[in-house]
Parts: sequence; C-alpha cells; structure tokens
Amino acid sequence: MKRTAPTPREITGVILAGGRGRRMGCVDKGLVEFAGRPLIEWILDALAPQVGTLLINANRHREIYAGYGVPVIADSEPGFNGPLAGMLCAMRAARTDWILTVPCDGPLLPPDLARGLIAALASDDASLATVTEGVRIHPVYALMPVSLEPELSADLAAGTRKVADWIVRHRPALADFSDRPQAFSNINSAEDVARLEAQLKTST
Repeated sequence: MKRTAPTPREITGVILAGGRGRRMGCVDKGLVEFAGRPLIEWILDALAPQVGTLLINANRHREIYAGYGVPVIADSEPGFNGPLAGMLCAMRAARTDWILTVPCDGPLLPPDLARGLIAALASDDASLATVTEGVRIHPVYALMPVSLEPELSADLAAGTRKVADWIVRHRPALADFSDRPQAFSNINSAEDVARLEAQLKTST
C-alpha cells in the first residue's frame, strides 16, 4: 500500500546498538573506538540533523548510552534476537509515525540518508524503504511506519530473525547510493576499524 512519505521531523531515528557483537568477541560495538571516538558518537552526530528525534536501542551498558541525552530502549525479550527485535521495540517506543533505523557500527553514515529514503518512498508504491549501493541492499538502514508493529511482532513470535528476509518481503522502495558504496561499510573486526579510519582520512 502506498503511503504518504514523512518529513524529516516526522521521523524518529533509531540507532541499533543491541547486538551481541559476536564477530568482535562479544564486545558492545557501539562503544568501540573509531578515530578517537566511540562509534555511537559518530552515528549520533550524523543522524541527529536528519530526523525529528532519536532513540538508542541497547541491551548492555545502557547507563553509558543514556549519558548522551537520548532515550535508551532495550529489546522486549532477552537473548539478543537481532535487528528485528530492536526495530520492534523502537516501533513501540516512538512517538512519531515513522522510524529510520541504522546500525551502530557504520560510522560513515551519509548526511542525506533520510532525504534519500524519503524520496524513494515518495516515488514508489511501497510501504517502507531501504538502501542499495548498486550491488545489494542494506536492510538495517530502513525507513518504515510504526503501523507495521503488529505484523513484525507476530513474525518475531513465529521465529523470523533475518532482517533482510522481512524487509524484502515488503518489496521496499530502494534509495540508490551507488555513488557512495563505502558509506554502508560496517565494523566487524579490528582490521575493519583500521581500514575505515584510513578511508575516512582520504575522504576529508
């Protein structure tokens, strides 16, 4: 069903920092240092100007995240059930009709991410939008209405865990960032930190 695209102020930005960080030894990735600052600070600075309000989804170190002056919400169920669980609790907590989710481990977040997602949604017959860098989609970067909460709740209860499967099922509008594929690089290792820090230096 086609929906009227929101304005930036009608969107709650959600930083998904509730993962287990298994590939990095179960560290809290939002607090990993990148170019001298925790990853969460890079995401907050990039996302805040693009949306009306913010939430952080975190299941550990909530007091540290709360120190940034942003409401912190935890997954409804224990067990680190993935990005979809974070999206669900954000839909329940948001005071806007739309949320824009991003991962905590992608420090090169585009400054026009929200604008691109809004434009894609406005031009397509879709219920939500995500991004592509020309090769594949990055479904954790998503603009979606909170009215999908009952459906997502039921799907999680039925065992759905893969965010890509859930997003693609809705035939999302795609915001094309193929001119900046590096913007969606994420950090899963110390090598990724070094590589993206070098990339940051060459782009500034």
